[in-house]
Amino acid sequence: MENLEADYEREKCWGMVASVDVSGCKRELISNPEPIREFIIALCEEIKMKRHGEAMIERFAEGALEGYSALQFIETSSITMHFDEGENRAFIDIFSCKYFDPKQAERFCKTYLGGTNSKLIHFFRK
Repeated sequence: MENLEADYEREKCWGMVASVDVSGCKRELISNPEPIREFIIALCEEIKMKRHGEAMIERFAEGALEGYSALQFIETSSITMHFDEGENRAFIDIFSCKYFDPKQAERFCKTYLGGTNSKLIHFFRK
């Protein structure tokens, strides 16, 4: 198992980004603001991030693009989410100046949202 936390410290990173795509999500979890709010709270607890204020959750756009998006400030930056109800997908971006395990975040998002597949891209910011 790679030691990303050691790499993060050794490279003196300013922050890190994890982009998680989840497909096959349970529609009832991505098409209603309350389950989305609960997901945000649970994700922050899972990756040990302290929320700064309440999450902003809004539904907007038109046609196939209409759906919920969310923004949660965390003390070390932010988490943004976009949900595609038509295809039952979630797109989650976590940026933090505090280290977190991106693979743990991916596993949690997929499991919590009932996803069938997930994809992770992560990198350090210097």
